[in-house]
Amino acid sequence: MNLSLLLPMSAFALAASISPGPVNLVCLSSGTRYPLVRGLVFVSGATLGFIALFIAVGLGLYSLLAMAPGINEALRWAGVAFLLYLSVRLFRDDGRLPEGDAQRAPGFMTGALMQWLNPKAWLASASGIGAYTSGHDLQQVLLFAALYLPICWLSLGSWVYAGAFLRRYVHRPAVLVTLNRSLAVLLAASCVYLLLG
Repeated sequence: MNLSLLLPMSAFALAASISPGPVNLVCLSSGTRYPLVRGLVFVSGATLGFIALFIAVGLGLYSLLAMAPGINEALRWAGVAFLLYLSVRLFRDDGRLPEGDAQRAPGFMTGALMQWLNPKAWLASASGIGAYTSGHDLQQVLLFAALYLPICWLSLGSWVYAGAFLRRYVHRPAVLVTLNRSLAVLLAASCVYLLLG
């Protein structure tokens, strides 16, 4: 592998990870609603879920799904249904910050599952693998995944920190309800985009 590809790979990973998407919106919401540690647990699940997806795509999963369009379509609909479920939960939230109880916060497994149902993650994996690796070379895929891991975690974590920063200004339930509903509408809008795209 040409070491000159490390910088472009890293730039791609940063652009794909930090740009707004369904997982990023949930990270932001978690930061405003729950203790920072709970948001970072979600981030860890989302990051490791993405890395597992990335490696699977690099090893040929995307090609397999292209041969079976029914599975691909089912994944797309499952992803949209899951994202709509999360957006409805966020929209219906009463705006009261939890006192010490973070049981309702999205956790590690939710983060991991979200990535497997997130079309943005599939697209980032397939386009990154296609652009920066040759064929299905495991060593190249693993190197790219090793670069992606800290970049993805830090990018998603920055959304949680942004939410925690906003939390200082949303002590009134009415403000948090407005923020939650705005995020819920954006999340639902991303579902509409996924269905039309």
